[in-house]
Amino acid sequence: MKTIADLLHEHPFFHGLEECDLQFLASCGENCVYHDGDYLAQENNPANHFFLIRSGRVTVETFVPNRGALCLLTLHGGDIFGWSWLFPPYISAFDARAQGDVRSLRLGGECLRNKCEEDPKLGFELMKRFAKIATERLQSARIQLLDIYGSPSAQSHAT
Repeated sequence: MKTIADLLHEHPFFHGLEECDLQFLASCGENCVYHDGDYLAQENNPANHFFLIRSGRVTVETFVPNRGALCLLTLHGGDIFGWSWLFPPYISAFDARAQGDVRSLRLGGECLRNKCEEDPKLGFELMKRFAKIATERLQSARIQLLDIYGSPSAQSHAT
């Protein structure tokens, strides 16, 4: 049976980290299974966890009045979700919902913050990894908006 450290080692987010760092972080984690429709996180609720998606699909959504849930992004095995645990007031900015069965590692935000305080070099390394993913997702959202609003047909509808 694989340990949490083994599972962290296999996940792309942690590639290249030292074995001692993975062991250090493993105490913050637990292996979780979510079923279709289960929420991993809910918008405006406390953000206590960081999720490493091992398999399955997770939709990242936001609620739009008079329309309901709007899917912003679909995550798959190898993706991560959740960095609101990093920044006060530690509130989830989005919903994250399982589409079918999802296997993930769930790491406690407070535990991770404490580990990063204890080992600032590791904390900085993790922050760089989160910043890279946040930048990639912002660029992807920009491209999607350009596809929607930047095309000539979209501009003629907007005027």
